[in-house]
Amino acid sequence: MKVRRVRGTRDILPDRIRQWQYIEETAREVLENFGFQEIRTPLFEKTPLFSRSIGEATDIVVKEMYTFRDKKGRSLTLRPEGTAPIVRAYLENRLPTPAKLYYLGPFYRYERPQAGRYREFYQIGAETIGSDSPASDAEIISLTMTLLKKLGLKDLVLQLNGAGCKRCQPDYKKVLKDYFREKLNSLCADCKRRYRKNPLRILDCKSKRCQRYLAQAPAISDYLCDECKKGLDEVKDYLDTLKIGYTINPRLVRGLDYYTRTAFEIISKGLGAQNAIAAGGRYDDLVEDLGGPSTPAVGVALGTDRLILALEREGVRPPIAEGIDIYLASLGERANRRGFTLVQRLREKDLKVEGVLSSKSLKSQLRRANRLGARYVLILGEEELTKRKAILKEMATGKQEEMPLKRIVEKMSEKVRKRSEGL
Repeated sequence: MKVRRVRGTRDILPDRIRQWQYIEETAREVLENFGFQEIRTPLFEKTPLFSRSIGEATDIVVKEMYTFRDKKGRSLTLRPEGTAPIVRAYLENRLPTPAKLYYLGPFYRYERPQAGRYREFYQIGAETIGSDSPASDAEIISLTMTLLKKLGLKDLVLQLNGAGCKRCQPDYKKVLKDYFREKLNSLCADCKRRYRKNPLRILDCKSKRCQRYLAQAPAISDYLCDECKKGLDEVKDYLDTLKIGYTINPRLVRGLDYYTRTAFEIISKGLGAQNAIAAGGRYDDLVEDLGGPSTPAVGVALGTDRLILALEREGVRPPIAEGIDIYLASLGERANRRGFTLVQRLREKDLKVEGVLSSKSLKSQLRRANRLGARYVLILGEEELTKRKAILKEMATGKQEEMPLKRIVEKMSEKVRKRSEGL
């Protein structure tokens, strides 16, 4: 029986991994420039962490979480999002406030796989815990836009809205219920459930039968309390100061129950229906809901998979140095042994070197060197050992020369350095 990968997952192969590494390295650079520090949390947590924080009415909790019981019967869940584990770690480890933390890694939701959406998906996220200043909201948005632009994306739209708070959300939910009451029989099964538990979630529905009612639904912006309005205006002022453009989407609400006040999404126009590549907002009640003191917080998450798709749609090619510096083609047992030592010495000079793993013909080894994108090939056989020289072949030009073995490490280090510096 052939065992295949699980549906909704995929193998990120060597020919694509450099793109992922470039994105992650760029993200680390930008996040740390903004003063954020990396944190890593477990891939699975106790299930109540997510059911309490995300909201029992959300699709994630109702039908998308990967939940299982361990050998002691405890309910555990593969993490479906990053914020709740960060808050749990913040509380459990008594991290100093304000805490500016970032994370990268895989997450899990049982969704219908499609372009840019997998059951095992990857995110880059940042959280600021302990600051109630609107400057923190603007900083989170600014770092996200900075990262996306540094990666080369141009066709972006920042959508902004106020998500309300414990004071003004109840009134808005009542108005929503009144609006959808006569339409309840026409809504999808999920929205009928959302209507009973949290009508805000209806605004997230992607079903066409429900979408036709959303355009005329009451906007939360009309029901914000004075404090929420003031907070949103101050965030807008900070964004204006930074010259970050935005549009107000009065019906934008995030898909997780813990969001309050600021809510935002960054959209890539070229992605079609699944066009949000980053989203976030403020969650001032979550720390307290998870057993801590009242603590304001704000964060963002970027979908790495959709980010890569957006880069491809815009034709952006990351500046990745492909290939290796040197391939050592050895012929014969004695040359293999001498070459094995030589490869190690070259690697100690921080050169990318491959070879001495094959007893195939020179022609076959040259083909492999070409597949690996080698810039130079060193050929070492019995004749070369006798002459105490190796043959150096420059793959781009086909030019060959002899090089003394005793100076080969020094000479090759110099050649690779000059090539990388464009000399």
